[in-house]
Amino acid sequence: MLFDCWRLLDGRRLITVPWRSQRLVAFLTLRGPQCRGLLAGALWPDVDESHAQASLRAALSALNRKAPGVIETSNGDIWLADVVWVDIDEFQRHADLVFSGEATVLTTALHDPSVVGGDLLPGWSDGWVVLERERLQHVRLHVLEAWSRALVERGAYAHALEVALRAVEIDPLRESARRSVINVHLVEGNLADALREYERFRVMLRDELGVGPTKGMTELVRRATRADRFEHVARCANQVRDASANKL
Repeated sequence: MLFDCWRLLDGRRLITVPWRSQRLVAFLTLRGPQCRGLLAGALWPDVDESHAQASLRAALSALNRKAPGVIETSNGDIWLADVVWVDIDEFQRHADLVFSGEATVLTTALHDPSVVGGDLLPGWSDGWVVLERERLQHVRLHVLEAWSRALVERGAYAHALEVALRAVEIDPLRESARRSVINVHLVEGNLADALREYERFRVMLRDELGVGPTKGMTELVRRATRADRFEHVARCANQVRDASANKL
């Protein structure tokens, strides 16, 4: 598992391996099968080739002792065994189903990293980790926003709001995430909450980036405000009409 922390499990048993072995497994998970010579240089770029190859041999040896069968090798190539379940791969499969509209939205899965994602290897600063972390974060945000819309359609507003707020927590300046939150509030009829969320976002954009929300988002809030005022006027008119009828 690479979301939120590096973990290697055999059933429920946690397998502890050295740091160099953890990096090897993570690299193969993210980059796929590798040529042995290129792999050593990618993992240990700051040392000469002989030291890099020695580190790779040590990483493989430790894995073969503590977790035999995790890594496979043949003709100078190294790859992660097919029998190894990886949370990132499972998340990507779920994401593809969400984007195609084939996923079944289960509220019980909203806290499962293999479904809604997580933070990839937090604290790791290797370039190959940082790039993949950014990519997965964008996928995760799109998944959360799509799930929020699906939950709104099902009338599961509390869960829809929870998912939308999680997207905002990941990227507070992302407008589509904020729009998901505002949409839940509007569908529930909580105009004041929607306006507060919009204003909070507007001020944050102004203070941090010197810009404002898009015209589309602003118009969404304005339309909701006008509609609410229209309904209020209509209700008042109906009350006056009913009162006049009662007097007659």
